[in-house]
Amino acid sequence: MTRVIAIDGPAGSGKSTVARRLADRLGVGYLDTGAMYRAATWAVLDSGIDPSDESAVAALVATTSIDVDRGIVTVGDDDATIAIRGPEVSGLVSIVASNSAVRADLVERQRAWVISRGGAVVEGRDIGSVVFPDAEAKLYLTASPEARARRRAAERGDADDAEIERTATELARRDHIDSTRADSPLVAADGSTTIDTSDMTIDEVVAYIEGLLS
Repeated sequence: MTRVIAIDGPAGSGKSTVARRLADRLGVGYLDTGAMYRAATWAVLDSGIDPSDESAVAALVATTSIDVDRGIVTVGDDDATIAIRGPEVSGLVSIVASNSAVRADLVERQRAWVISRGGAVVEGRDIGSVVFPDAEAKLYLTASPEARARRRAAERGDADDAEIERTATELARRDHIDSTRADSPLVAADGSTTIDTSDMTIDEVVAYIEGLLS
C-alpha cells in the first residue's frame, strides 16, 4: 500500500521544512508540489508567454519536462532550483497555478511521482482535498500573518519592519488568489487536522504529527 501523508497550508506556515523533516523521520520520499508550479511558471516566463494566456500556458506546460527530486528542480535540461524561488516567479506562480489545465496535468504527475516511489510526504495547497483525498493523514498547517511574514523575511536575510510589512502584503495577496480560485482552492480538507505553527518550533510540529500517526 502506498503511504501518503498530505500537508497543506499557506506560504510561510512551515509546511516545507516540516514535510522534509517528517519524510526523513518516516523514511519515505518528499514531494514539494509548489516547486512544480514554480517550475511551470519559470518555464512560462522563460518562453515569453503571457502567464494570463491560459491556452498557451497549458500547451507549454504539457510539453515541458519538470523533475523535482531531492531538492533539485530541473525544467527541460535546465537546473532551475534557484531561479524558481526568485521574486518574478513568486509574483506570478498563483496565476499559473490557477490554470485548470495546468493543475490537471501536474496533479497527474504528482500522483505518478508518489506511486513510483511507494509513498511520500506530499506538501502543497490541495493535497488532502484533491491530489490524495485518501491519504493516511491529512494535515493543514497555518500561522499568524506576522509569524509567516517574519519567517519569509528571515529566509531572505532581510527582517526589517518594512520588509516584513511588504512580505505580509504579498502573502495576503497570494492567499486570496489561492483560496478563491475556482479550481482546487487552498482549503483545509475534510478530515484534516489543523495545526497552528505560530508559536511552535519545527521539531515540535514534527513530534506532534508523529504522535498523530502513532
